[in-house]
Amino acid sequence: MSKVVLPTKGPLLSGKGWTAFFVALIVVCAVAPVLNMWVPADSPLHMSDYAVALVGKIMCYAICALAMDLIWGYTGILSLGHGLFFALGGYMMGMYLMRQIGRDGNYKSDLPDFMVFLDWKELPWHWTFSGSFGMTLLLIVAVPGLIAFVFGFFAFRSRIKGVYFSIITQAMTFAAMLLFFRNETGFGGNNGFTDFKRILNIPIATQEMRMTLFALTGLTLLGFFLFAKWLIGSKFGRVLQAIRDAETRVMFSGYNPLPYKLTIWVISAVMCGVAGALYVPQVGIINPGEMSAANSIEIAVWAAVGGRATLIGPILGAFIVNGAKSWLTVAYPEYWLYFLGALFIAVTLFLPNGIVGLVKKWLSKEKMPAAEPVQEARRAIAAEKGVEPEALVSLPMDAKGARA
Repeated sequence: MSKVVLPTKGPLLSGKGWTAFFVALIVVCAVAPVLNMWVPADSPLHMSDYAVALVGKIMCYAICALAMDLIWGYTGILSLGHGLFFALGGYMMGMYLMRQIGRDGNYKSDLPDFMVFLDWKELPWHWTFSGSFGMTLLLIVAVPGLIAFVFGFFAFRSRIKGVYFSIITQAMTFAAMLLFFRNETGFGGNNGFTDFKRILNIPIATQEMRMTLFALTGLTLLGFFLFAKWLIGSKFGRVLQAIRDAETRVMFSGYNPLPYKLTIWVISAVMCGVAGALYVPQVGIINPGEMSAANSIEIAVWAAVGGRATLIGPILGAFIVNGAKSWLTVAYPEYWLYFLGALFIAVTLFLPNGIVGLVKKWLSKEKMPAAEPVQEARRAIAAEKGVEPEALVSLPMDAKGARA
């Protein structure tokens, strides 16, 4: 019986990949802080506070796009409700930031201003651990992860997939948005949370804190990228791709798809929750609008534009789409939604593999002429032997290794 040889595991990143990674690391941790804090404001190299906030916000979106790639690009599960997990992580951080305001609010009360306005006398039960930063970090991971686990367990066990799964994820997000809009739930109603003062008793509006949050967001994005790269290259990742391509064959091969799909679903939800927690202190607000259907659809658009099943593609897609959005909403605010719809249709019709797929296709065409001499030699030898070029490989070899 012949021995089965499994493919050897390659390096996490290529030499060029590690170079690009460390360049990004240096830009996030050294170059950007220097350009913002030490380069004079009148210099063309100065990075403004607006640019810091914008790039920091887009890096949070890029984490969501990376999470979407893990479940859609590599597992074949299209979610249109990941905005819920992003918002839940944001609300967990927002509750802590509201408690950090203390008596500096308009009503000079230990309760958040909106609770005083609504004549609340004490904090509701789900605010119990909101005063602890350590517990807040735990809840940022636990709440989106737990909700994703419960939802995913019943959905995947019932073998709901395809467009039906996408619809119920959006329905779940819409239901949560309606719940958070209600004042009696204790999440600030329409206005949500805002007017944050400090984090860890450090003023949040200082330049140093803004750059700290910026660098932390960049490090988190790079860390999640390495984690996703490792995960996809593992046996677990290969099973995910097999589920995407032929789930029935995976079942016939002795694998149960449920734990694999549920695990990657929970991981992607936690990633979005962390992104939301990093997003809130940088933009200064969180409200139920983050759970809107359009926000969840945009996450899928970023992944599609950049290129599914590439990891780096969705990150690029988040930067490209949101960079264009930032410019277009100022220059042509009434046409932004038309542009977004046209972009998604164009990518679906003409760039099914996204921008990264287009670049790979272009690079492969650039390398093709190098193989022409070999093809010409094969055709010449085939003509001499009186056979078709495709049949040349089946001819026996002589003692010198040449085709007879």
